[in-house]
Amino acid sequence: MKVFSWRVAQWGLWALLAVGAFLAWRTFMPARTDAVSLVRAPLVRTVQFSARVKTPARVELGATLTARVAKVRVQEGDAVRAGDALVELEAEEPRAALAQAEASWQQARARLESQSALSLPTAQASLAQADANLQAAERDLVRTQELVAQKFYSQQKLDESKRAVDVARALRDVARVQTQANGRTGAERANAQAQFEAARATVEAARAKLAQYTLRAPGPGRVLVRSVEPGQIVQAGKALLTVAVQGPLELQAQVDERFLAQLQPKQRARVLADAYPERPFDALVDRLAPSVNAQSGSVEVTLVVAGPPDTRPDTGPDTRPDFLREDMTLSVEVLTGERREARVLPLRALRATAAAAAPADPRDGAATGAVLVAEGGRAVVRELKLGLRTLSEVEVLSGLQDDDLVLLDPTLTPGVRVRARRVETASTARKAADTGETFGNAVSQGFSR
Repeated sequence: MKVFSWRVAQWGLWALLAVGAFLAWRTFMPARTDAVSLVRAPLVRTVQFSARVKTPARVELGATLTARVAKVRVQEGDAVRAGDALVELEAEEPRAALAQAEASWQQARARLESQSALSLPTAQASLAQADANLQAAERDLVRTQELVAQKFYSQQKLDESKRAVDVARALRDVARVQTQANGRTGAERANAQAQFEAARATVEAARAKLAQYTLRAPGPGRVLVRSVEPGQIVQAGKALLTVAVQGPLELQAQVDERFLAQLQPKQRARVLADAYPERPFDALVDRLAPSVNAQSGSVEVTLVVAGPPDTRPDTGPDTRPDFLREDMTLSVEVLTGERREARVLPLRALRATAAAAAPADPRDGAATGAVLVAEGGRAVVRELKLGLRTLSEVEVLSGLQDDDLVLLDPTLTPGVRVRARRVETASTARKAADTGETFGNAVSQGFSR
């Protein structure tokens, strides 16, 4: 019995030693944690947001006077060309005023032409005749003076000859003044020209007045709103039609200011109209607003439709997106960064340290970060230079080797003993799948209904 009790005690002691050894092994054994290594894979960063089709110019057309509507030539949705008559008002009175003004203009024109064709030649002929009469009177005076000196004529005859010369000279001066007045710079010509110009101005004013009785399209576009009917009496300044004037097709969006640093003009975008999910098209970022909306915390981004038109394998070349309508809702994905091959690391591997919070290295402009790397069985801090960053991944420019194991557990502290276990990441899966270009797929999958 004593031998049996001793053996039981011996086996119990060995069991206690084994349990203690196991507990000690579990206590001092390095922690087993997930780890990843760098993957070389394409990296694409996009920004997705909603937008609307912007009307380049929305014009409200109204009358400038009070009148009755005679005709309305368009309906809502009609396409119009520049100068097309849209609404006609009753205009009998201004038409009569225009006819009267045109008649007065014709009279003034005839008077001006008559002055040029008749008055001036008549005055010139009268001047020539007056010159001839003056010369004859002067010759007669010379002969009379000679005969008076020879006592053939009396002094009375000489006085008559002198009076004849004075009368001829006065008539010549009157004819000369009439000729000058009817010349191109004369008063008669200026008066006739002034009457002609005044009559023409009256005609232009009458035509302008008559033009106010017809509302015309300011440019090519489409009628959005019609608020007038024939027979209606309209007041000056009241909007009768709303026309969207054609211009460069623009898309407008309000984007959260957090993405302002990623957006730049000329970036490519993929656009999808919610009403036509099967017809995506390309666009370019045209401009960004110079200021941020303080109330919404957003910045206005304007895009333009890019050419050439989209080509779809199933339907052939597509025309430009003529299905777009004013204020239509659109879904946009802008390509803000792309690497055909990058050394990619999951974003969750970065550590929340002072180095990781640094925005950029002032020497080369690269962002910095830090990770924990399994090195010699312990967790060691490694500082990195980072490149393109997406919502889930980041490009590593320097600081890591391709076979380094980066620890993912955020609770680990530098210096602890670890046992790294390599796991697969989204980058690894994407590289294995080799799906190629992913830009444009997200907007179709995330926004189409």
